[in-house]
Amino acid sequence: GIGKCVAMELARRNARTILACRSQERGQAAVEEIQAATGNPAVVLRLLDTSSLASVRAFASAVLHEESRLDVLVNNAGVTGLPFAITSEGLEQTFATNYLGPFLLTNLLLG
Repeated sequence: GIGKCVAMELARRNARTILACRSQERGQAAVEEIQAATGNPAVVLRLLDTSSLASVRAFASAVLHEESRLDVLVNNAGVTGLPFAITSEGLEQTFATNYLGPFLLTNLLLG
């Protein structure tokens, strides 16, 4: 999708690139594909589920702790067409995934 294409282009430009993915298996496959296509070993996977504010907080904390700087943030995760569901934190799943999670992430990562 769009996120993988953006990550590929950033890696081609020799950027340290963090893929924030819900799935360890699919995320690791994407990391390996991008590394092989670009020759950039600085492509890493971090798990993130934007429908979970706890996951967003943990991801942001790890990034702020591990990275000396963050130059670009691309928020492109989203869902559509899911049946109505409430997250474990009491939020409507689509709203949490598409809006609340990315909004919180952006604000937590601002310097």
